[in-house]
Amino acid sequence: MHLSSKDTIRVIKERLNIVDVVRRYVELKPNGHRWVAPCPFHQETKPSFSVNEEMGMFYCFGCHASGDVFDFYSRINGLNFKETLEQLAAEAGINLSHEHSDSQYEKNRLQERSLRQQIIQLYAFAANHFVQALHSSEAEECRAYIAKRGLSDDIVQRFGLGWACREWQSLVDALRRAGVDTDMAVKAGLVNSSKRGRIYDCFRGRLIFPIKSLSNHIIAFGGRIIRMEQEAKYINSPDTPIYKKGEHLYGLAQARRGITTKGRALLTEGYMDVLTLHQFGYDNAVGVLGTSLTQDQIKRLSGFTSQFILLFDGDRAGRKAALRSCELLLTRGLSCKVVLMPEGEDIDSFLRNQGQDAFELLQSQAPDGLCFCVDVLKALAPRETVEWARNFLLQVKVPELVSPYISQLAVHLQLSEADLRQGISNERIKHGRKGISRDTGSLSRQNIRDREIMMFAVRYPHRMADVQSLGADLALRSDVARRLWDKLEATSSDEVFQELDQREKNFWSLCRGPEAPPRNDNGDKELASLRRSMDNYYRTAQSSSLAAALRANINTGDFEADLDYLRALKETLENGHEQS
Repeated sequence: MHLSSKDTIRVIKERLNIVDVVRRYVELKPNGHRWVAPCPFHQETKPSFSVNEEMGMFYCFGCHASGDVFDFYSRINGLNFKETLEQLAAEAGINLSHEHSDSQYEKNRLQERSLRQQIIQLYAFAANHFVQALHSSEAEECRAYIAKRGLSDDIVQRFGLGWACREWQSLVDALRRAGVDTDMAVKAGLVNSSKRGRIYDCFRGRLIFPIKSLSNHIIAFGGRIIRMEQEAKYINSPDTPIYKKGEHLYGLAQARRGITTKGRALLTEGYMDVLTLHQFGYDNAVGVLGTSLTQDQIKRLSGFTSQFILLFDGDRAGRKAALRSCELLLTRGLSCKVVLMPEGEDIDSFLRNQGQDAFELLQSQAPDGLCFCVDVLKALAPRETVEWARNFLLQVKVPELVSPYISQLAVHLQLSEADLRQGISNERIKHGRKGISRDTGSLSRQNIRDREIMMFAVRYPHRMADVQSLGADLALRSDVARRLWDKLEATSSDEVFQELDQREKNFWSLCRGPEAPPRNDNGDKELASLRRSMDNYYRTAQSSSLAAALRANINTGDFEADLDYLRALKETLENGHEQS
């Protein structure tokens, strides 16, 4: 069945019952008009997770996770929206395509998808080849290394570890026997081609670590040398159509369930560290694949949790990497703690030598990310400290965090809060960014009015024209409310939920979720209440404007204008009194 993109989401929701999808992962029990269970997204035993079958929505009263079948499926499986759409469409028997299927764009898209599928199949073949090689007589030295590192058979199997033989063409020969085009294998980054056209294996004499996507497909390999030779200790697959360095994390496919249930992620650097952590029961551990933490990796991880524990070596390089990681996380409003290994220890040696209790103690004593940054900065020159603080604050993506960050940095770094605040405000204005508000916590009248307007718009999106007729959209002041209004206005009610960020989805669930007041009378009563509120707002605004104009005119000597202003102000106040 072919559908245009604007109809696909609606049809999927019609064909797939959210209760049927959710019960694949959690044991739902009926409770009145709802289904309930312990939440799969955080650690608990109480049935705080609720699914409303009629509305097609879920909500957790504990961690406030909420959304529709797309949100649940993507979050529980760690998929982005595109991957979720493709998988749910396949379940619903829908063939995703653009309206003009014969367009060049569509042909290119299909060719790209075909290429990606071929490469994924090649990596699955190679992974099986490496696993089989690990059980061969030639892999005795690799098995001895695995035993020396204390890795259990369960970990070896769960992570699909393998062995790349020392021969130059072990994988090449296996691919040829299977009838695989070696040019495709070169394009996939599985084998190399010399200048003379000779095809040879990328990985030789190495312990192989398969790297999986969140769709559970093997998309790359890492390899650790076994003998200390004149070669790099670790090598990784190159960038390919299915793998980009800096976008993925080692072990995330295996750790995603642990991250969601524990509510936090352990973030480290090496392959072996991840394996050791999982063996000791820390099934929420992932590795950054030999690179510094990237924005793409954070984006991928933040879909599972907002809390991180960073595990780094205690040397200078480790502290530097931890500082940079803290910056990236904190500026995006995420929470983190930093655990530095004692001198001469890494995660693997510490857990095996000191034990799990000692590791738990390290975590409990770990400073939060901003405190760690402050401790590192104290060793720098004052000028470097000020420069770091300024750059850090300018990168903060969550406006409401800027003010508390300024206060904390000023106190701990002994800087002038007023100077720091003014300097950052000037920089933001200079670069066209929003200035820093001094009001960080109070709920103003404007916020209440924005909330009232947007609550009606979310509950009754088909009546937005009525809201506009009241001039309510012109009264919106906060950026948050304006962004949500624009999304509601630009997208149909069936599709808009997929365009919302998490904060907007939480507000949506508050307005229309299982525990929201029932919608009735087509919104007439609520619209009448909003109309009274907007009448009062514009009447008050007009009165304030007339009073200001009167004050400004008093010293001009224009008595006739004074009388006009007074008459208009008197009429406005009388009308307001009659209507109230």
